[in-house]
Amino acid sequence: MFDLGHARSFVAVAEEMHFGRAATRLNLTQSPLSRQIQMLEQTLGVTLLERTTRAVRLTPAGRTFLAEAYRVLAAAENAARITRRAARGESGVLRLSFTAASAYRTLPQVVAHVRRTLPEVDLVLEEMVSDEQILALGENRTDLAILRPAPVLQDPKSAIATAPLARERLLLAVPRGHRLAAARAPTLRDLDGEAFVTWSPRGGRYFIDLLDRLFEAGGVQPRIVQRVNQVHAMLALVGAGIGVALVPGSARGNSMADIRLRPIALPAAIGPELWLAWRSDNANPCLPSVRAAALETGEA
Repeated sequence: MFDLGHARSFVAVAEEMHFGRAATRLNLTQSPLSRQIQMLEQTLGVTLLERTTRAVRLTPAGRTFLAEAYRVLAAAENAARITRRAARGESGVLRLSFTAASAYRTLPQVVAHVRRTLPEVDLVLEEMVSDEQILALGENRTDLAILRPAPVLQDPKSAIATAPLARERLLLAVPRGHRLAAARAPTLRDLDGEAFVTWSPRGGRYFIDLLDRLFEAGGVQPRIVQRVNQVHAMLALVGAGIGVALVPGSARGNSMADIRLRPIALPAAIGPELWLAWRSDNANPCLPSVRAAALETGEA
């Protein structure tokens, strides 16, 4: 079987139609080049070139082999290019998990930017609540996660590394006919005793803790009437008149005709965050490049 070096030598001779010029092009002397072509012909068992003292011509077999040599060399170069890009993290597959709320704004921005800057990286997306993502990271079932902060992620002994990605503002979701739907901007004090829709512990522990701190600091106590796992369910209940809710700003992407989303005066440091998280020992070559691209979209 011939090797790639023999194929390159033959292509050079076939294109130059002159052993001397081909040898110069390949940084060889003419004798080694002639021996390579002879070895190639012996290996194939055919004559590829007709040689005279004045000219070199391709035989019919030589013309056939030239086309195949081009194909083989192109395939080899493509394989090398793909391998180099994979080693640099510029191609491959990365598993990206995300929270439902991030799908309104942050996730589309991240995915669009990764596709622009790393077009040969395939993202495998999976929606999970934050606790499930932390478990999936620990079990190497996901490479990169867009999730809400959790105490376990701040443990210095954790194998999971994090970086802030975005901070949102909280908005007050109210039915359109509600007293807080128009006129002056609502304040936290307006929520004292108000029927309130909030998160369940299963899907929204981060938000429960955030709102508990907020209400305690403000000295207000809403009347919780319903708990749900996802923002879209919360907005649906608000639209049905069940109560009001504080939701992340990304909820603007889930428009409903029967609700209003209003800014509410809150301490500047209060706002739900989204983090990127990954295992520090994850060996996926794509991870550093995708993580860097994701952070370029961040608003933290």
